[in-house]
Amino acid sequence: MRNSLLIIEDEVLLGEELARRYRHLDWEVWLAKNLEEAHHFYQKQEIEPLVVLSDMNLPDGSALDFLEKMGGRQPGCEWIFLTGYGSVPDSVRALRLGAYEFLEKPCSPDRLQLVLESAARSAQAQRRLAFETSQRHNRFSPDVFVGKSPQVCRLRQLLSRLAQIPFSSLVILGETGTGKGLAARVLHSSGPRSQGPWVELNCAALPKDMVEAELFGYEAGAFTGAKGRHHGLLEQADGGTLFLDEIGELDLGIQAKLLKAVEDKRFRRLGGEREIQVDVQIIAASNRNLEHLVEEGLFRSDLYHRLSVFLVEMPPLRDRKEDLESLVHLFVTEFNAKADRRVKIIPETVWKQFENYHWPGNIRELRNLIERCVLLAEDDHFPSQWIQLPGQHSPLETNENAITLPLDGSLSLEEMERKIIETALARTEGNVTAAARLLKASRETLRYRIQKHKLSD
Repeated sequence: MRNSLLIIEDEVLLGEELARRYRHLDWEVWLAKNLEEAHHFYQKQEIEPLVVLSDMNLPDGSALDFLEKMGGRQPGCEWIFLTGYGSVPDSVRALRLGAYEFLEKPCSPDRLQLVLESAARSAQAQRRLAFETSQRHNRFSPDVFVGKSPQVCRLRQLLSRLAQIPFSSLVILGETGTGKGLAARVLHSSGPRSQGPWVELNCAALPKDMVEAELFGYEAGAFTGAKGRHHGLLEQADGGTLFLDEIGELDLGIQAKLLKAVEDKRFRRLGGEREIQVDVQIIAASNRNLEHLVEEGLFRSDLYHRLSVFLVEMPPLRDRKEDLESLVHLFVTEFNAKADRRVKIIPETVWKQFENYHWPGNIRELRNLIERCVLLAEDDHFPSQWIQLPGQHSPLETNENAITLPLDGSLSLEEMERKIIETALARTEGNVTAAARLLKASRETLRYRIQKHKLSD
C-alpha cells in the first residue's frame, strides 16, 4: 500500500516543496493551505491519509482545535505537528489528542523523513489490526447463522441482544451439530469481552481427575506427576470467556467446586493454599436436557440455576428446512473456494432428498455432506451419487456396487475417502485402471490418492 500524506501548511513555498519531495518518494500527497481546505479534503474528497503533517497555527485557526473538533486522532492516521513557535502547553495538548510527534521549525529533511516513515508504519499497523479485528468480528457475528426461518431470525435477534449485555453466565442447549460452539464464539467475539481470552473445555473429552486439574490448575506435588505449577482454564480465562462444552458430563463433585468458583469468583488450585480471584464469563453448552438431569440427580440444581441466567436453545435443522437453500449455497461456495471447484448446478432431485431427510446430525451433517460432494465433483453439477443419505434411494443404490458410509460422525472425510478407494480396489481385484473407471477419476488421480492413504501395498 502506498504511503499517503496530507500536508496542511500556509507557507506556500514550504508546502509545495514538501509535496514535491514526497511525491518524488512515491507518496500520495494532498496539500491544503488552511484548515478550510483540509476540511474540504476530508469531507468532500473522502481521503484517508496515513499521516497528516500540519503547521500548528494557520490563518483560519489552530490545527489543535481542528483536530479536537474531529474527535482527536483517528486509528490508522498519525498526526505530526510543525511549528516555529511552539510552547510546552501546546505540545502537551498535542500529545493528549494523540499526536505522533511535535516538531519545531526548522526541521532537517532527513529527520522529518524518518519521523514520517515511522508514523506511516504505525498507521499501517493500526489499520491491519483494525481490519483483522473487523474480520474476526464478521466471522463470529450473529449473521453467521444464515436463513430466513422464524427460529433463526429469533436466534440472531437474541444473540445480538445478549452480545450487548455483560452477563456472568449463560447456557446453550441443542442437539449435536446445531452450532452451540459457534453461538458461544459469537457471544464472546461480539460482546464486551471480545478483547479478552477465549478458553474452551470439552467436559466429556477428559476423565474426571484431568477435568478438575485442567479447570482449576494445580501446584507442584499436588498429585503424582505434578512436577510444576499449572494455571487452570479458569485462571487462563480471567477477563474473558470460559466455554464449557457438554457440561452435563461433569462429575457431581467437580460441579460443587465449579459452583463455588462461579459464585465467589475465586478458587484454589489443586494442592494450593492461596485463593485466586478471577473475573470470568461462563458459557455452558449441552446436548442433553439439563432439567431432566437435575430431576434424575445427575446434575446439581443450584449450579444449573446459577449458570442459566440466560438460556439459548439452538433449533434443529429438521425444524427449519426452509433454511436449507441458504445453507447449501453457503457451503457449496465455501468448498468451491477451498478446493478450487466450480459446482453451481444442484439438481431438483438433490433438493428433494435434502427436504425429505430428517438430519439427525443437523448443520454439521449437512456441512460434511456438502464438503464430500463438492470435493468429489467432476464438473459444475452437484454429484448426487455421493449424497448417500441413510434410508433414501440414491443412484449408488440402484446396483450391487453401492458403497454405504455412516454419516453419524464416526468417520472423517479422509477416512471416508480411504474406505471408498479400498472398496473400489477390492471390487476390481487391485486393478487401478478399472477402479479409476468406477470412481470416474483419472488413473493418475487415483494413484496419487492410493499413495496418500498408503494403500499401495
